[in-house]
Amino acid sequence: MSKDLNDSPVPLLQRPRYGVDAPAFLAVVGAAGLACCLAAGRWRPGRNAMLTAGTALLAHTGVYLHTTLHGKLRIWRRELDRAGLKGDEQLLDLGCGRGAVLIEAARRLPRGRAVGVDLWSGKDQSGNRPEVTLANAAAAGVADRVDVHTADMTALPFPDASFEVVTSALAIHNIPSPEGRYRAVDEAMRVLRPGGQLLVADFRPMAGKYAAHLGQGTLRGLGPGYWYGGPWLGVTLLHAVKEH
Repeated sequence: MSKDLNDSPVPLLQRPRYGVDAPAFLAVVGAAGLACCLAAGRWRPGRNAMLTAGTALLAHTGVYLHTTLHGKLRIWRRELDRAGLKGDEQLLDLGCGRGAVLIEAARRLPRGRAVGVDLWSGKDQSGNRPEVTLANAAAAGVADRVDVHTADMTALPFPDASFEVVTSALAIHNIPSPEGRYRAVDEAMRVLRPGGQLLVADFRPMAGKYAAHLGQGTLRGLGPGYWYGGPWLGVTLLHAVKEH
């Protein structure tokens, strides 16, 4: 456990539970869809339009739920396998939340270390607390190779060239300013060792801006399993390798 955490007890879990991404947004979309469908059943004028809107919003909610609960986990397992980890790397996950990516990485690092940083904002992920992340790591059997820190990804508390891999899943876009987002990307590259890999999953416009800022990297859409409602909120992976 990281030394900067408080003494809050770690809850005991039988299996990892990663919560829901942006729960307030999901609740609004789902409630709007239900309201439209109920209105269509009561009012004749505009019934078809209301039913169409309600159906679309509820479908959006269903796709979103699938992604946040299942799809993103399957895709990150695939991408971490593609990264070709040897098992002894030091890996950093930016905006680790409840540990979905952090813990999947730790499973592949029997002789390494997976370090997560976050500011633990509750609006971006339900139940987002460091002790929950550690409980998830314990439930997955990887607590001995996971550390979490309360830290700002725009000013990481690690020396240069500390990690072989840096990951981030839908976290950097939450930084309010473009300058802050670019600082986070620069910090990720700073703490990477030469030859190290940067893997950032974010909405396509954001991922493209990170790549342009770095002047390197490849962009690849991650497919329907990482759609937050539809292709208009699809996620793209930026993969960059730090030059020697």
